[in-house]
Order: sequence, then C-alpha cells, then structure tokens
Amino acid sequence: MKIEKLVPPLTLGNNKGLSTFFIGVGSAFSKLHYQTNILILKDGEHLLIDCGTLCSQALQKYGSSLTNIRNVLVTHSHADHIGGLEEMALFNKYSPEPVKPRMLITDEYKEILWEQSLRGGCSYSEYSNGAYMKFEDYFEQIELEAMPNTVRPMYHTVLGNIDIKIFRTRHIPSGTNSWADCFYSVGVLIDNRILFTGDTQYDVKLLTWLDVHYNLEYIFHDCQLFTGGVHAGYDELKRLPMSMKKRMYLCHYGDAYQKFNPEADGFIGFVKQGYFYHFDQQ
Repeated sequence: MKIEKLVPPLTLGNNKGLSTFFIGVGSAFSKLHYQTNILILKDGEHLLIDCGTLCSQALQKYGSSLTNIRNVLVTHSHADHIGGLEEMALFNKYSPEPVKPRMLITDEYKEILWEQSLRGGCSYSEYSNGAYMKFEDYFEQIELEAMPNTVRPMYHTVLGNIDIKIFRTRHIPSGTNSWADCFYSVGVLIDNRILFTGDTQYDVKLLTWLDVHYNLEYIFHDCQLFTGGVHAGYDELKRLPMSMKKRMYLCHYGDAYQKFNPEADGFIGFVKQGYFYHFDQQ
C-alpha cells in the first residue's frame, strides 16, 4: 500500500486501481477532525460512503464540492453520516444543470432514511406532479441484491469496477447482543479485500467471519477511546489477535487520540485525514 497526502484539488475521475480517501477521521463530536466520511476511488469511478454535516465544508477545503459526487452509500442515520444529504439533494436539484446522484441503498433503508430523516427538509420544497416531493425526485436508487448463506444480512452490487458488499452491524442502542435488536446500520466490504466497519460495537464474531471468508487485506475500524456505549472501544480492540490488528487502521476517533499509541499496541495506526490509501493492484 502507498499512503499519499492530498495536494488539492481533489479529483474523482482519474484514479487508477483501488484507493480510499479519508475526508475526515473524527468521531461525531470531534472538534479537531472532520467526520468519518470516506471516498472509494477506482478506475475513474467513485463512491462516497456517508455524508455528514461537515462533508460539504471538508470537500470545499480539498478543492471539490458535493456537486461533484455522483454516487453515495449511507451506513446509518446519525447526523455525522447523513447530515449533508439534504444539501446534496437540494443543491443538485436546483442547480442550473440538475442531476440526481445515485444512492446505493436497500428498499428497507430507503424508507427509513426518507421517512425519518430526509422527508422533513426535502418533501415540502415544491410539488412534483401534484404531490409532495419523493426520494426519487432527488436520488436514483441503485438497489443491492441480498446474498445467501451469510452470518448477517448482506447485500451486493457492482459500481463500475468496484465490488460493494454491505452487512448489518450492531451499533445502536447500547448493550444489545444481537444485530436484530439494533437500528439499521451497515459496514462495507470493498472488492472483497478492504473492510470499512462503519459504526459498530465490539463484534469479534462478525470480524472473524468476514476475515475467514474474505481473507481481508486491510481493516478500517471505528474506535472510541473509552469502553462502553455504541462503538468498539480501544481497549476492546486491543484484545483482537495480533494477526488481525497488524492489518487494522483505527478511525472515527476522539480528540484525545494523542494519548494513545496504536502502533505499540499492534495496530497499523490511526487513519490520517486528507490522505489517500492506494492499495496494491491484484
């Protein structure tokens, strides 16, 4: 892997091979970093994973814009992951050359996202054929296909040359022992080799299953710096086998991160904001 700091402007269409770019690396309430929203780039195609309240501001800093985003996938409905979607929807709808970004989303989550989050700000903008605006007035749905014989519900699609699989995670509420008792949240598997956990509690059984079935090359795991709550804690992740930690970067971390030394604890380290991670071609 090659790690490269962005020299603005950020461009989305000229990447060769598979890369990730971390727009932000911070937790929901970080004041030092943007939110953990990332770009997947491969062979001229791109996918934005999550669009939080600060995503537009971050992209502007990098010399880009939400209007350049044509594909988006949302992991769950917290503001640091969906807070910028209304701006994306309205900006594209009412620009001089209106476009509909493509959203990779299941029917189940589309209804949740629209009815419980986006409808309030987007539905009552104007009328569409005599009715209030709908999801389809702003986004083109790219539906994912359910996969058989998986330990959790998993869904699959291909975007350009990017293979995308999503899987249910155990995020909220706290103290839940089963994903089935949790609100909708997913992680993302990219090209069957790179794992982005999204937001999840410590879930070693899921990690192990994914690693056994896909022989993961790198894992980008969310990490809160204390134990308890709705994210995997640093001390919990330290208990993972060394064989897994040596392939793991930590993201979605709080502002006290400098008190920790992940390299000494067996991890690769904390993910860096504003950097590309270019993966070796296969």
